[in-house]
Amino acid sequence: METLDKTVLCFPQLHNSSCRKHTRPHSEALLIYIVLSSVSLLTVFLNLLVIISISHFRQLHTPTNLLLLSLGVSDFLVGLLVMPFQILLIEPCWLLGDLICVMFYCLPFITVNTSVVNMVLISVDRYVAICDPLRYPSKITQKRIKVSVLLCWLYCVIYSFLFLLDNLRQPGKYNSCYGECVININGGVDIVLGFILPISSIIILYIRVFVVAVSQARSMRSHIAAVKLQRSVTVTVKKSELKAARNLGVIVAVFLMCYCPFYCIALSGYDLTIGSSTNTLMDFLLYFNSCLNPVIYAFLYPWFRKTVKLIVTLEILQPNSFETNIL
Repeated sequence: METLDKTVLCFPQLHNSSCRKHTRPHSEALLIYIVLSSVSLLTVFLNLLVIISISHFRQLHTPTNLLLLSLGVSDFLVGLLVMPFQILLIEPCWLLGDLICVMFYCLPFITVNTSVVNMVLISVDRYVAICDPLRYPSKITQKRIKVSVLLCWLYCVIYSFLFLLDNLRQPGKYNSCYGECVININGGVDIVLGFILPISSIIILYIRVFVVAVSQARSMRSHIAAVKLQRSVTVTVKKSELKAARNLGVIVAVFLMCYCPFYCIALSGYDLTIGSSTNTLMDFLLYFNSCLNPVIYAFLYPWFRKTVKLIVTLEILQPNSFETNIL
């Protein structure tokens, strides 16, 4: 009986203080490892292309693209750090210690919250571009966007550490046995600050953008035959802004589809057990959005397809390649 106990305990030498190994079927575990590892590598590679593209080519240094760059960095970190952590969490036992457990939980809090705030900033950017186009260049400047992105990251880092402060003060406080990686959070505060407020802001802003965009599109169609040459330039600008709003609207919509199920289950009162198949699926869906964003760019943005070709063929290493005409 003692031999049997040692095979099912995470730390056999600790006897009753050790957690028991909760192993899942080999085929299920293998499938999860393969899928998460593949998506993790793909996420890192694709978002690295986004980061290099926007950082390197001067034509892409626009306020909107700076927001996409910030989103790309958070998505890159999800693939590089958060997804491998998720693989560790589905192991039968946590062997890296209580402090590392809490620190690892900080990573998804920071990256996911940064993605959410970036989406809010993107929605504000499109709102101003569509609803107040004449003052957009003076309101949304590169300097203001850089400051906003910096504040976004600082807020998410501080918010995450404050949110997990109780766990950081006493790591392992909520573990029931050795070999667990469990934290305690205020679910109500997280749902309000991390879900309801930002998601409501995004939806309200995009509804307003959609209403104004439809109105402008109808106006352009009804007057396009009568406009003069000078006026037609204005129409072209409006069309480009409407297209940008549509493209970014697709990104926001996909983000909501990946992000909402996790919190909807939390709001329903369903108890998600860490490491369970349902919890793994919800986390995967949440993180999979980081892999989808660059794929969306490839379909919606010709400049991204062009920069990827230049990067893959190493033409980016040519002198003055940063001045290449991308648009």
